[in-house]
Formats: sequence, C-alpha cells, structure tokens
Amino acid sequence: MSARQSDPKAPLRREPPQFRLVAVDRIAPLTPRMTRVVLAGPELDGLAIDEPAASVRLLLPQADGRLELPTWTGNQFELSDGSRAPIRTFTPRRHDPEAGELTIDVVAHGEGAASGWAASATPGDEVAVSGPGRGYEIQTGVSSYLLAGDETAIPAIDQLLEAMPPTLPVTVLIEVSDPAVRLELHAGPATTLRWLDLPEGAAPGTAMVEAIESLGAMPAVVWVAGEAAAMQRIRTHLFDGRGLTRSQATVRGYWKLGRSAT
Repeated sequence: MSARQSDPKAPLRREPPQFRLVAVDRIAPLTPRMTRVVLAGPELDGLAIDEPAASVRLLLPQADGRLELPTWTGNQFELSDGSRAPIRTFTPRRHDPEAGELTIDVVAHGEGAASGWAASATPGDEVAVSGPGRGYEIQTGVSSYLLAGDETAIPAIDQLLEAMPPTLPVTVLIEVSDPAVRLELHAGPATTLRWLDLPEGAAPGTAMVEAIESLGAMPAVVWVAGEAAAMQRIRTHLFDGRGLTRSQATVRGYWKLGRSAT
C-alpha cells in the first residue's frame, strides 16, 4: 500500500525538481569503498549547481534492470505499483555543464541498493537525477572553520575545501573505517587535516564525536555530516554544550545505521 493510500492526512511537501534521464559514462574506483561514477546526457542541460555540499537524488533501476520514472504523491516518489521509488541522495561532486557531465562518488554500505548498483554498473546504463538540493554558503569573513564527517561526507568536505579561501584556517576531522579509504583532499596551507580511525566494532561516528567533544577552543563556524544518530549527539554537544547558534553550526544526517541509504 502506498504512503498516499495509508495516510491520506499526511502533510503535502513541495515537489522536488523533475528527474532528468542520464546514462553512466564511465566508472572508476577511488578507494576500496568509494566508486566514482560520471553520468552524462543532454537532459543535464540547464542543471545549475551554484553552491558546494549540495545534493542530487539518484533514481536507480529496479531489480530487473528497468528504469521507471516515478510520480510525486505529495509526500514521496512512487512507482506505478504504489511502491516507493529506489532513490538515493548524493553530493554532486563535479558538474561540467559544457561537457554535459555530472560526477557522484558512491560509498559502499554493506548490501545497500546504490552500493550494488555502483559495483555492477556499466557505461550506457540508464538512471535519472533530480536536483539540486540545498548547498552551503561559506562564511568567508570568519576567523576559523571546522569541517567534520565520515566517509560519506568526503565529497562534500572536499568541495568545501576547494571553495574556501586558501588562507582561512580550517580544521578537518574525517572518520574512516579503514586507512585504505583515505583520499588526497584540496587542503589549503591553513588547513589541518586529521583522519580518525573508527575502532573495530564501534558505532559509526564514535571517533568523530569524541574528537569534536575533545576540542579545546571551538572554531567560529562548524559544518558536520555523517550517520544520523552520531549527528544528533554532535548537535546536542554544539548547541547545548558549547552554546553555538544555528548560524554557527550546520549538522547534516547523511545516512542512518540499519537503513539501506546506499
């Protein structure tokens, strides 16, 4: 039964941008857990991504390989049989309007739908993208920044580093489950980068939360993204423990443990 049928009183949400049909152009592994997928197609014409750390929705093929464009019900995208469309959200790592290309980096999370798709996709496979979603406006007039996240936040963090003034002091904390997933980032001369190894068996976000809580003086502005439960702990620490305001701290839940987000 669809969400529309099961809960007719559910509040309606604004319809997201329509999906654009694209195809896989090329694929390259970046780390043992991250795959870069370049999408291309004429329907990308007119797509505008003006800020870093934005988002796009990726509509995946169904299990039989068919790609069905969904219908917006006022609450979610649904397929013709009433089921929820297989959609995942990613950072648009690079957009090249002249070449008609959009690049996304997919992090493997177990047996998730997008992980499986990225592992088996071949050039020519069709998918669709919708967006962009909200990006992030960098505050260039501040004294310092903290960027923190897990592996899923690496594309957004690297975008933010690229867009920041090179002389702006930035502390970067990135939690990884395996040292092999570390990437070279666009760190400026005033950037301090720390890779945080997640202890085996620890809940996602454990190392990042501890590192943030142990900071002495908190940078003037904070941007953090990662697993939802860990982000809630960080929100509590920043807003209640440190007294930061909403204009000083942006905390985004990118995925949820136990839920197939990728």
